[in-house]
Amino acid sequence: MSITSMALNHTAFLTPNSRTVFSAIRRNSIITLAGVTAGVIYLCYIFFSFDVGGLISKARPGRALLLATDAVAHKVHVTRNLRGTSSLTVAVEGERTATYDTPPAWVKQSGDLVRVDLGKGMTVEMQETVLTLTIPDYGRIRVEVTGSGIETDLPEGKTPPDWLRATSAKFDARPSLGQRIQVSRARMEVHRYFGGWENFFFPFRSELAGSSFPEIIRLAFSSDRRQPETPNWKLIFNTFWNNPDWQHGNVFIALLETFLMAVLGTLTAALAGLPLAILAASNFTPSQVLRFAVRRVFDFLRGIDMLIWSLIFIRAFGLGPLTGALAIAFTDTGSLGKLFSEALENVNKRQMEGVSATGANRWQFYRFGVIPQIIPVFVSQGLYYLESNIRSATIIGALGAGGIGLMLVETMNTQRDWENTAYLILLTVGLVIIMDTLSGKLRKRLIHGVAQKNSINQ
Repeated sequence: MSITSMALNHTAFLTPNSRTVFSAIRRNSIITLAGVTAGVIYLCYIFFSFDVGGLISKARPGRALLLATDAVAHKVHVTRNLRGTSSLTVAVEGERTATYDTPPAWVKQSGDLVRVDLGKGMTVEMQETVLTLTIPDYGRIRVEVTGSGIETDLPEGKTPPDWLRATSAKFDARPSLGQRIQVSRARMEVHRYFGGWENFFFPFRSELAGSSFPEIIRLAFSSDRRQPETPNWKLIFNTFWNNPDWQHGNVFIALLETFLMAVLGTLTAALAGLPLAILAASNFTPSQVLRFAVRRVFDFLRGIDMLIWSLIFIRAFGLGPLTGALAIAFTDTGSLGKLFSEALENVNKRQMEGVSATGANRWQFYRFGVIPQIIPVFVSQGLYYLESNIRSATIIGALGAGGIGLMLVETMNTQRDWENTAYLILLTVGLVIIMDTLSGKLRKRLIHGVAQKNSINQ
């Protein structure tokens, strides 16, 4: 006989109170088991319905790792053209504006032979139409561009490694994250990665490029001007602000647009939501019809997502930050109005009755009897929505409203440099952190001050 059966049979000799306890335990056990079973069924449904298996099989972690590397590092291209004149160029990210006049020390050219040191013992030699890649612990790989295509010769007895893709049309090798070698009929190209963001402060061709921080500080305070008509500090600022690779000036303006979009939308929603909340509060508006109508307006405004409002306003008014601010204002008027109306329905009647007893008019009644009580909720919710709308404004901007969101999407679409994308993301996160810190301190100070004032008045 099992333990469970023994326990069940034993219940026949229990008192009524014991039977009630055992019945409650059995009921709770069944409910728990049913909940766990429902959770497992839900996860199984999600797994097959969302094709999680297919998504995992299509995942390309190597590609994600490459993008992550490109976000925190830059690469130098060593390119040899095979068509026309056999020219050699060495450039940061392959940009024409960042081409070396004299190749760096790890690129050596002797006549027709070019030798590239990739570090860790890896080297590449390019001579005429032949490229030789030397990998420690693997051997030498010879790649030759012929009239019929690209021929690849591996070391004797070696099998093709995972990091090598070689066909008659293209040779592509990535021995590690820091090196890449590509050969086509048109050119040979070697990439070597270096940590950090290149030319972040000053352009490659700038006279300030390569200057250290102490050198920049000394130059800023020096009376010996680099340009006679411009002070050194202004030259430094203009060179940084107008950097064509990083566009610090345009990025700052875009970030400011995003901030202003969020502030304008939140402020409009708060100012519109407060009087509507009075109309929706049962202790301030006796008319049920009016309260019902205003509450349905709140449902309508917040029932449509901010992104949908943004698309509607973009179609109606065109692209621009104002459409983003309108989308934020419409959605948050519904949300803040509902929160304010609930706060109004919970205000202390004694304070309002005390103000009325003094013979105060309607404006004084709201000013001294109502508003001081809802200020904490008003400020707290308004600042919280402002923080949230900084992120929302970035997303809305990506749809065409402008700001940092639009710039972020343009950078990602061009797939030029992921370090630019990382730069914009870090600035957005930094803005959110600053807003979170400032609003937290402001909220604490205002709410604490109001609470002290109310306690004194009572």
